[in-house]
Amino acid sequence: MREENPAVEKKEDGEQIHIREILAPYLHRWPWFLLSALLSLFLAWFILRYATNVYKTESTVLIKEVGKSSQGSPEIDILNQIGGIGGMGTNSVDNEIEIFKSRKLMNSVVTELGLETKISALGKIKQSELYKETSPIIIRLVQEKPKAKFPKKPVEAVLQGDKLILTSSELPKGSVVMPLNKSVALPFGIYMVQRNAEYRVPKEGAPKNFTLDFASAMDRSRQYLKNLNVALAQKNATVLQLSMQDAVPEKAEDILSRIAINYNKYAIIDKNSEAQKTADFIDERIAIIGRELGDVENQKESFKRQNNISDIETEAQISLQSGAKARELEIENEAQLQLAEGLLSYLNKQGQYAILPLNVGLQDPATAANIATYNQLIVERNRLLENSTPANPVVQDVTKQINSMRSAITQSLQKSRDARILERNTLRVEQNRIAGRIAKVPSQEKMFRSIERQQNIKEQLYLLLLQKREEVAVSLKIAAPKARIVDDPLTTGIVAPKRMMIYLGALLLGLLLPFLVIYLKQLLGNKIETRHDLEKITNNATVLAEIPKIKKGEPDIVRLNDFTPLAEAFRILITNMNFMLPKWEDGKVIFVTSSIKGEGKTVVSVNLALTIASKKSNVIIIGSDIRNPQLQRYNLSRKGFIGLSEFLHDDSIKISEVTHKSSFNDYLDVIYSGSIPPNPTELLSGPRYAELIDELKKHYDYIVLDTAPLMLVTDSLLFAEFADVTLYVTRSEYTERPLIEFADNLIKTKKIKNVGFVLNGVSHNNLGYGNKYGYGYGREKKIFLDRILKN
Repeated sequence: MREENPAVEKKEDGEQIHIREILAPYLHRWPWFLLSALLSLFLAWFILRYATNVYKTESTVLIKEVGKSSQGSPEIDILNQIGGIGGMGTNSVDNEIEIFKSRKLMNSVVTELGLETKISALGKIKQSELYKETSPIIIRLVQEKPKAKFPKKPVEAVLQGDKLILTSSELPKGSVVMPLNKSVALPFGIYMVQRNAEYRVPKEGAPKNFTLDFASAMDRSRQYLKNLNVALAQKNATVLQLSMQDAVPEKAEDILSRIAINYNKYAIIDKNSEAQKTADFIDERIAIIGRELGDVENQKESFKRQNNISDIETEAQISLQSGAKARELEIENEAQLQLAEGLLSYLNKQGQYAILPLNVGLQDPATAANIATYNQLIVERNRLLENSTPANPVVQDVTKQINSMRSAITQSLQKSRDARILERNTLRVEQNRIAGRIAKVPSQEKMFRSIERQQNIKEQLYLLLLQKREEVAVSLKIAAPKARIVDDPLTTGIVAPKRMMIYLGALLLGLLLPFLVIYLKQLLGNKIETRHDLEKITNNATVLAEIPKIKKGEPDIVRLNDFTPLAEAFRILITNMNFMLPKWEDGKVIFVTSSIKGEGKTVVSVNLALTIASKKSNVIIIGSDIRNPQLQRYNLSRKGFIGLSEFLHDDSIKISEVTHKSSFNDYLDVIYSGSIPPNPTELLSGPRYAELIDELKKHYDYIVLDTAPLMLVTDSLLFAEFADVTLYVTRSEYTERPLIEFADNLIKTKKIKNVGFVLNGVSHNNLGYGNKYGYGYGREKKIFLDRILKN
């Protein structure tokens, strides 16, 4: 059989008692927690009832032409390895995300949808924003005044017939009348009010009172950008997830749709800028070559007319066949040379960040690839500058790449030009050799062939430019959108307020508030509340009983055959007190005192005497507080009776003359305090008081002394030695802790003896375990609400 360790059991019991003491103030006041939680939940419900719901709208967009890399010259490959110019990978997608979130794009959406002014209907408690079918009017910003100051607060508006009346302290003269369908100049812009053809009148009727929140297009764009989120749907994908939060889901859907549309529009404009530059260059060259070709044809016609030449090809056919191949090569080489020189001239004349013409017929694939990549970088830089400054690190990086690419293009064109010049010299040497073979051909033939050669060169170049112009024109017409909407905007649900979180927070707050109140009360309180509080302070006396608090309207006197909790408490007090009383036959003196006034010693004295008094026990109570008599208040009709003061002062007065029967109990006698004397200390210290006690012991079983507070006067200590038991009365939530230390010091110094504490005025919640006084004796039933309010 296991041996039990008493020390361990005692420690565990102490810990259980300690935990129970800590939790007791909270458990006893559980109705506080319940009521606070219910009130908090009701407040949360009320707030949510009139809170504005915020909805989340989502859309997905596929970005095309991402991940492609240009196949160009070795110079391009080197730059790709350094900075990733050619491959538009993740960085390119990040750039597109920034464009989606740009102020310029959102500003265009706000302007096109007319979202500069918010219209809200005034309700009894909250305002509701109106949009499209829910708004009876439309307010359009016709023209915004530069640097205008818009109203800081919403403007109140009333719709009366065909006019809208605005009222605000920020408007001229406090109000403005805006006729419908007419432009009206306000301090911050020109506006027009129109009736909404899409409006659907609700059952409760159309609203007449509104609030108008005026703002500039840019300010409104900033507001919507705060609620816009753009992110990659997946890490390695080019699909963007667009989401927006707004109180009006229809408006959020329109904004997301318009963002995708305008994004494509601006992307096409950027993409066409390169083709347009090429078209402009080709048109310019066609005009120049056309004029030159006309001059050559005129020269040829004039030469034939002057020299009377009709057909010299037959004459020179044999001689020229050998040089035909050389001439063809020279013509092709001359065309390529002029293209290279033209591009070099165009490159030098244009600005540093101008787009270069592409696909003009230059037979140098490396140079063409360089020009294509250069144009892509120019477009990318221009797009970044729309939302950034040249100091932006990304812009600076692209600028460095542009400068490097421009240098590479210049070097490539110069190399091509030099090669063509060298080839031209070679071909001319060959032509000179052939010219020697046809030396016999008249000089007119030589001149004619020279003119004809120039004509052929100009014609081929002219036809080539015409072909390229058609190709560029086709590319301008068939430009495909850069983004494709995968999922149309759809509202997924309410994201705010988060109802479950608010209800949970309200519940926690409702439980926390009473906890804090009770905790602070326990922490900062300096008064005795429970029996355990009293026991922790005093070590020299025990607590005999807890007297329940007498509620307002309840009797404070114990009657005969009384089974109320008050009567039960005094029976427990008597039972515990009897263990402290001596066992002799003479009357036993019960000394009832307290530290200060108001702790209930008189109530305890009276009810103790009434409870003891019976057929078996004769009891007398003496009002020994002759400075502040209190016994008379229980029977005002006996207020003028002589009492203890007269007996102590006049030796001729007998005990029977100051002894009176109690009107509450036939077995109880009373000696009232009597008149208030000028020398109470002298009277109480005289021999008459001791004689009185000795005589009463012979006739009564119990003598209850209702004394004066010990801390205020020393009267009671003059006869404390007569006590067989001392009942030291304290009061819950009234007696301060230092007063208990004062009482404990009196016990240590033996100024009062055989002391037991009585805790008076204990509320139901503060009564100790097992002391609820309700074991079937006069217990009252209370409704639930009463229990909450009483706690």
